[in-house]
Amino acid sequence: MKRLTLSFALLALTACGASQASETPTAPVAQAEMAPETTPADTATANAVADANWTLTDLNGQEVSLASYQGKTVVLEWFSPTCPFIVHAHGEGPLKDMASKVTASGDVVWLAINSNSKGSAAELDTNKQAAADWNISHPVLMDSDGAVGRMYGAKTTPHMFVIDPAGEVVYKGALDNAPRGEAEGEYVNYVEAALGNIAAGTPVALAETKSYGCGVKY
Repeated sequence: MKRLTLSFALLALTACGASQASETPTAPVAQAEMAPETTPADTATANAVADANWTLTDLNGQEVSLASYQGKTVVLEWFSPTCPFIVHAHGEGPLKDMASKVTASGDVVWLAINSNSKGSAAELDTNKQAAADWNISHPVLMDSDGAVGRMYGAKTTPHMFVIDPAGEVVYKGALDNAPRGEAEGEYVNYVEAALGNIAAGTPVALAETKSYGCGVKY
């Protein structure tokens, strides 16, 4: 009887430990706070991204389809003009001129996607003003129902995805290792590194990092 009681006790302790390990505490994300790290996409999401053929509307009302860039490298930047991380990155940080530089050859396409917007005229004006203030020449796309953001599992602004010419997402995560402009140690721009690997015809050395920024408000 004592042996049976001890066995049940051990089972209970094991179950409790497994339950605690599987739980991840969450907390609300304020607009200027670091958002929680991302989690890997499940198989269904990964398949949806691999077969992605979405169309969104830009700030001028023109439709932009991912399929039209088949055979090119595509950078997706999740975007929100009121997020402090985006304001820094585009105002004085790496996104100030990065997109224009990497797309100059014509081999790379850069698309900004706003999954926060609900499609109001005021939101559209805010995005247009930000694009003008920051000299953004690439499309800013409005994902008003959040469908494309959810497809990729976009969690933050910025949240970066690099798609190779074969249509595969080869990098996802943070823009760089300096969320507020100051890197711990040597500065690394993860997106530039991924693009360099693709241009050199080598596998992307770092395929995923933790994203940072403001939480996407679906």
